[in-house]
Amino acid sequence: MRFGYPCINLTIKNQHPSTFRLKSYSEKRFTETVENNLKHLLSILNFNKRNDIYFFRISSDVIPFASHPICDVDWSEVFKVELKEIGNFISKNNIRVSMHPDQFVILNSKSEDIVKNSIKELQYHCKLLDSMMLPSSAKIQIHVGGVYGDKSKAKKDFINNFNKLLEEGLKRRIVIENDDRSYSLQDCLDINLETGVPIVFDTFHHTCLNNGETFQQALSSFAKSWNYPTDGNPIIDYSSQSIGERKGKHAQTLDKSHFICMYKEFKNAIIEGHADLDIMLEIKDKEKSALLALKMIKGL
Repeated sequence: MRFGYPCINLTIKNQHPSTFRLKSYSEKRFTETVENNLKHLLSILNFNKRNDIYFFRISSDVIPFASHPICDVDWSEVFKVELKEIGNFISKNNIRVSMHPDQFVILNSKSEDIVKNSIKELQYHCKLLDSMMLPSSAKIQIHVGGVYGDKSKAKKDFINNFNKLLEEGLKRRIVIENDDRSYSLQDCLDINLETGVPIVFDTFHHTCLNNGETFQQALSSFAKSWNYPTDGNPIIDYSSQSIGERKGKHAQTLDKSHFICMYKEFKNAIIEGHADLDIMLEIKDKEKSALLALKMIKGL
C-alpha cells in the first residue's frame, strides 16, 4: 500500500516561482521556469524515495500556459532529456504518479468553448506524462463537473463527450472522483458503466455525499472500476474534516485516530483482482502527514 501527497513539498521549497503572469510571458521566461520546475520536481521525487513515499501527485504548473495559445514552444522536445530522466527515475523506483487539473476542466459544460479548453488542458497533462514515457497507470484525475439542474442529462453529457471527443491515449489516463456536493460514488459508477473510466474513491467526500453504502461496500464497488494491472492499483483520496471549519474543508494535519481507523478499513477491504490500494493523503501539511502516516503504520 503506497502513501503519497499532492503537488508541493514544504520541506524542499522551490526557490523560484513555479509560474508567472500571462502578461509577463516570453520564451526566455517560459524556458527558465520550466527548467527550474523540472529540477524541483526531481528533487521532490528524490526526497520521497529517501523517505519511502512512493506516490506523488505532480503539479499542473510544471509547464506554465502549456494549453494556452501563447505557448508555441515545443517543450516536450526542448526538455526531452530532462523529462526522460524524471520518467526513468519514477519507473526505476516503482513510484506512482498522478495529476489533477484545476476545477476549470469541465467535460460536461454547457459551453462548447469550455469543453474545448478543458480537452486542451487534459491533452497537456497527457503529453507531459507521455513525454516521461510513463504507463497508463499514471492517471489524470478530474471531477465529473456541473449538474446544471438535471444530473441525469449532465451525466449523459459527460459520457458522450468522454466517449466521442477524447483520444484513446488520453482516455486511458483519465479517472474521475466522487465529490462532496454533486456526484456520489454511485453516480461515478453509473458513468463508469458507459465509459470504463476508473473511479478514485474520495473517502472524505463520501462522508459528505453518499447513497447509504457501508464503507466496505463502497471500497469493493469502486475497486471493480479499475482494470489491474493496466490501470495500476485503485487510488483512494484520504482526508478528514478540519475542526471548526465549514463542512468539507480538509484537515491541516493528520488526524491520528481517524487515520488509524481508516487504515484498518483499507487493510480489511476485499479488493478482488488487485494487488493493493494506493492512498493519496490530501492533508494540507503535505509530506509531514505522509511521513507521520508511514511512521504510524509501522507500529501496527
